[in-house]
Amino acid sequence: MKKLTIVSASVLLLLSLSAFAEPHLDQAIEHTNAAIEHGKAGHASVVLEHARPALEHAMAGAVVAKGAAKSHMDYAMTDLEEAIKHAKEGDDHAGVATKYAETALEHLKAANK
Repeated sequence: MKKLTIVSASVLLLLSLSAFAEPHLDQAIEHTNAAIEHGKAGHASVVLEHARPALEHAMAGAVVAKGAAKSHMDYAMTDLEEAIKHAKEGDDHAGVATKYAETALEHLKAANK
């Protein structure tokens, strides 16, 4: 009986942890999409406004991600960091920041499967 209780509690814990990852991933995708949209318009400052929270949500989601999803989250975070770095350089770097955000979005979507 004790073993059954422990196994049941462990399963519930794992299921609850994966439930926390999805909202963060959704928010990361939403902010990354916004960063891309504004980056295509050449607004590096707005790319920065959205890439930062996208990175924060990706980091929160990566804490509980496992396997291939974890790898994609890690790659997405690296790309978002690069997008932030280039967005800080100003509007003339908006295109490069957008490319990194687009790559990050691909990884976020892959992690969401």
